[in-house]
Amino acid sequence: MTLRAAPAAKPVQKTIRHRTISAAVAEELRRRIIDGDFQAGFQLRQDALATEFGVSRIPVREALMQLEAEGLVKIHPHRGAIVSELSSEEVEELFELRALLEPRLLKASARSLTGEDYRQLHTILQEYSAELRAHHVSRWGELNTEFHRLLYRHAEQPRTMGIVFNLLQECDRHTRLQLALTDGMERAEAEHAELVRLCAEGKIAAACALLKMHIENAGKSLREYIKVHHKA
Repeated sequence: MTLRAAPAAKPVQKTIRHRTISAAVAEELRRRIIDGDFQAGFQLRQDALATEFGVSRIPVREALMQLEAEGLVKIHPHRGAIVSELSSEEVEELFELRALLEPRLLKASARSLTGEDYRQLHTILQEYSAELRAHHVSRWGELNTEFHRLLYRHAEQPRTMGIVFNLLQECDRHTRLQLALTDGMERAEAEHAELVRLCAEGKIAAACALLKMHIENAGKSLREYIKVHHKA
């Protein structure tokens, strides 16, 4: 019997490490974009980023491609990666998608929310309120995303959840700016609390209607802010 040599093992550990580096770079760049450290139109140079992070250009390029998929940057053939800027039309599309998808997720999830879910939701509401009062802008988007994720967690619609999560992330930095410079903070706080109350009382249809209105109003306010801001 002839023994055949076993196929060479793939460098799994190296591949995992490479992906981990790329994910870490993407996470840090995402944080800087959302926090406003990198403004819309800012050019992200691969060589400079690779030097800063102490890595090769390959994981940086992969990180930028991931951020492009999330809508945070746009990669141009000759200019490289540029931090994206939402237009009023893009905001309208994003919030229309949210208003379409999120009430469906809430309807599918709300009746399955547990006592522990409500405890976490109330904790987020309390922290959100405290951060609003302290004007800690960097936490608003994160808490908002977590609040919505908890509301929809029992929907069992992972693809829709993935789309909605990306939409929330794509609008995050602009929404923070809009909340900081308009009167949207108190309104968002009140509507979030009302959403939790309606779900807890089993008034799911009313909660879904409020959620749709909440999203549409936020989108309208953000579009108005962008129009005024771009004229300034």
